[in-house]
Amino acid sequence: MPRYHKLGDIPKKRHTIFKDKNGNFLYEELFGTIGFDGMSTLMYHTQRPTQVKEILKTYSVSPKAAVQNNMRSMMLNGFSVKPVSDFLESRKSILFNDTCQINLAAPTSSLSDYFYKNTDSDEVLFVHKGSGKLKTFLGNIDFSYGDYLVIPRGVIYQIDFNDENNRLFIVESKSPIYTPKRYRNWFGQHLESSPYCERDMHPPSELLTHNEKGDFLIKIKKKGAIHECIYASHPFSVVGWDGYNYPYKFSIHDFEPITGRVHQPPPVHQTFETSSFVICSFVPRLYDYHPKAIPAPYNHSNIDSDEVIYYVDGNFMSRNNVDKGYISLHPAGIPHGPHPGSMEKSIGKKETHELAVMVDTFKPLMVTQEALDIDDGKYYKSWLEKNK
Repeated sequence: MPRYHKLGDIPKKRHTIFKDKNGNFLYEELFGTIGFDGMSTLMYHTQRPTQVKEILKTYSVSPKAAVQNNMRSMMLNGFSVKPVSDFLESRKSILFNDTCQINLAAPTSSLSDYFYKNTDSDEVLFVHKGSGKLKTFLGNIDFSYGDYLVIPRGVIYQIDFNDENNRLFIVESKSPIYTPKRYRNWFGQHLESSPYCERDMHPPSELLTHNEKGDFLIKIKKKGAIHECIYASHPFSVVGWDGYNYPYKFSIHDFEPITGRVHQPPPVHQTFETSSFVICSFVPRLYDYHPKAIPAPYNHSNIDSDEVIYYVDGNFMSRNNVDKGYISLHPAGIPHGPHPGSMEKSIGKKETHELAVMVDTFKPLMVTQEALDIDDGKYYKSWLEKNK
């Protein structure tokens, strides 16, 4: 997210002596991406952030493909994934390739017994059910239903949930996640034509500094494995920071839809982009207003993309028998479109109140056993017309 932000206390000049009010040194750390060429943030710690006491164990969490070369449209019942207490154990990978991983999670307990850092991927946590506080070394962010939590790789975090009823749709990206370039001018400011602007993006606003020594368990994801490490100082020891690399919140409810006289293509719903996939938001909007408009989407062929849609709320006009928490997969190579009768029923309708998150990948997705376990097994036949 190309926007400068600062929080807490920082020195006037970078890379110079900085002490607290008692004369103790504060330790500078550059938190950057893509070597020294990407987004970065300068942090100042009360304790050295480099103190590793022990490395306990390492175990794989890499997803395994049950179907490597998929050519079947699927409908998955996401809410049938059973709740699990532990935050990391609750994450069930359903679809993946070498650039992204799509997970479902229903954690019933807060992530508070340890800290987590994903060094493999940026993460987008979409909050379908639940509310609480994302706690990071760069500050805290309150979240609730409909929020996207964008967490850059390397951010150490915990999560406090307000209750046990939580449902998350999680996308992990091996390449950085940005707002679409076409929404920004050459300075990086969002354009007037963008469906959202900077005031809709909420960076951390609460920085709590923990000046503590002890044994702090951090679970670090690297190369598809979790490495459990003991740090000698509290990871949230930052007194201040400034820069461009930090987590933030964006609500799907703040996405302003782009409409037209005839049906608009999916890119008008784009919310985030990476070098290997995009994330889109379908939100309540007026339908097309040409007198002969067909509000239902036209049939289209997925030649270069696998399309995943996570259904959040409302009545998704182009689909039959879809409920909250369902996930459709339309693989590249097969045309798809509205279900039989949906096009005809859409004519004359004025608006929709649907909410959905779409992920279009530029490489085929592999299917895990966890996905097969919640697949209805018949969705790919749902476009067949019944004999009259």
